[in-house]
Amino acid sequence: MEALMFAKWVVKLTEPFRRSIRNKLILTMVILAAVPIVTITALAAENNRRSMEAEVISTNLSNMKWTGVYLGDQFSQLNNLIYTVLISPHLSDYLANVEEASLSSQFAAQKNIIDTLTNLFYSAGNHVIGVELYLKEYNKLFTINASQSDIESPVSIPAPYKMLFEQDKDFMIQVDSSDNSKFQLIRSINRFENQEKLGGISLEIRWGVLDQTLDLLGRGDEHTVLIVGPTGEILYQPWGQAPTPKILQQVADTGAGEGYFRSNSEYVFYNTIDPVGLKLITIIPNSFINQSSLATMKFGLIVGMFTVIVATLVAIILAWRLATPIVSLARSIQGFGLMKDREVQISNRVDEIGFLETKLYQMSHRIREHIKTEYMISLEKKSAELKALQAQINPHFLQNTLQMIGSMLFKSNPAESYEVIRSLSDMFRYIIREPDALAPLQAELNHLNNYMQIQKQRFSSRLTYTIQVDEKALKSMIPKLTLQPIVENAFVHGLELQAGPWELEINVITDANEVIISIRDNGIGLENSKLAELRGRLNQTEGLWTHGDRIGLQNVASRLHMHFGGGCGISVDSQPGQGTTVVMTIPLERNSDIYD
Repeated sequence: MEALMFAKWVVKLTEPFRRSIRNKLILTMVILAAVPIVTITALAAENNRRSMEAEVISTNLSNMKWTGVYLGDQFSQLNNLIYTVLISPHLSDYLANVEEASLSSQFAAQKNIIDTLTNLFYSAGNHVIGVELYLKEYNKLFTINASQSDIESPVSIPAPYKMLFEQDKDFMIQVDSSDNSKFQLIRSINRFENQEKLGGISLEIRWGVLDQTLDLLGRGDEHTVLIVGPTGEILYQPWGQAPTPKILQQVADTGAGEGYFRSNSEYVFYNTIDPVGLKLITIIPNSFINQSSLATMKFGLIVGMFTVIVATLVAIILAWRLATPIVSLARSIQGFGLMKDREVQISNRVDEIGFLETKLYQMSHRIREHIKTEYMISLEKKSAELKALQAQINPHFLQNTLQMIGSMLFKSNPAESYEVIRSLSDMFRYIIREPDALAPLQAELNHLNNYMQIQKQRFSSRLTYTIQVDEKALKSMIPKLTLQPIVENAFVHGLELQAGPWELEINVITDANEVIISIRDNGIGLENSKLAELRGRLNQTEGLWTHGDRIGLQNVASRLHMHFGGGCGISVDSQPGQGTTVVMTIPLERNSDIYD
């Protein structure tokens, strides 16, 4: 059903172009003008987008590289702060003599470490918010921040240092899940001889110390910048939306180094931050690149649309001018009435179209003259044939009738003889008087009744004749001498060859705008081969037949076609040994002057 509906819409939409060469030419020229411009505009917009894409990729790769370098320098500076503690002689003295020294010496050594850490804290800047030193062997935790300066012996190894020892790392960055605005930069204290972990030093730093450097990457509304750990966990995200786990996993799988990859909807740039091993990530959606080239694309589209409109108008004007002579010529051909007298027209055009138009008018004039001549000759021939047919009467029927009248004059009373003579006289009067082409069905039935009156006198003991007529059909027009030849055929080719009683039945009924006349006999009927041959001959509607053994029936069919067209005619149905039925169809209530 959907396919049929689609096909109907396609036919409906293409109908104006299939029926008009002007529309075809206009459409073709519009396509030829518009398609190249639209294609060039689209290619230019796409090339601009690709150029912008290449520029964005190149710019971001460069920004990622230098931002990574600057971040590495910042982390190196923070590491250097820790190194100042590691190389401090106060820390070395404390580790070497803490067990052997007196309490006063131990107190002095601890105070020296506190002073060292305090100097580190105040010299590091506002972004360092705390310093810790943990010594595993002595279970001492030194803490320096803005609110405290303390030494304690924790019950267990603090979590960051415990992870450092267990994973045997020299360096680690730890993020507090409860406060993601800061991180701990932790470095182990190792024994020089065997690198044994003696403890650790950590700086608690605000991530904001990196923001100024991260601003080098740009703060676009749709950009996402973040720092992740080696396994892809998010450590710091200054702005943008969090990426999907799939993106983070892809970044973790890239290994060390820098580069980018593209997902379905975004570009992901990455770079490894030395010396801490963290990864800097920038995510830019595809829409950013499209928006970056949108201004150029808009300008290109505006110019392209303007050019398309101008090209379309020029194409329509050219197509109209080129197609108008052809359309005019086609309309001239369509307007030719071959049977109407028209003067030969001369075209005002001097080109090839004007030449064709003039020659066409001349040719049509000659064709009209030829058709008119042929039509008049054919009309005169058919008129002569019809008049000859109307004057025709079966000589055997006339001879038999006259013999019957002579016999009746001796055997019957004068009244019966008079009725036969009157019927024969009415038949001759109907045949020989100047006929119209058509006659009312009532007159044709009266003529048939006169014929049947004579036949009943001849075959009174054998013939049964019945007729039923719908009175609404009596004024309908019918070619003269139509019914009597069909009934005569029923006698000659059906009833007279049939033994036993004869039956002839005539029914006239109306159906919508038609009159249906049925003539049935119970004669010998027709074999299938002869019936098929007869039907084929009845379908030949050209001319009148003047030979063969069924002249009357075929003449009637030809005349019906000639007067009423292909919708009217004769059909025959027959069964061998059971009789024949002839059905005739004519229009209902026709006026004779319409066909004169």
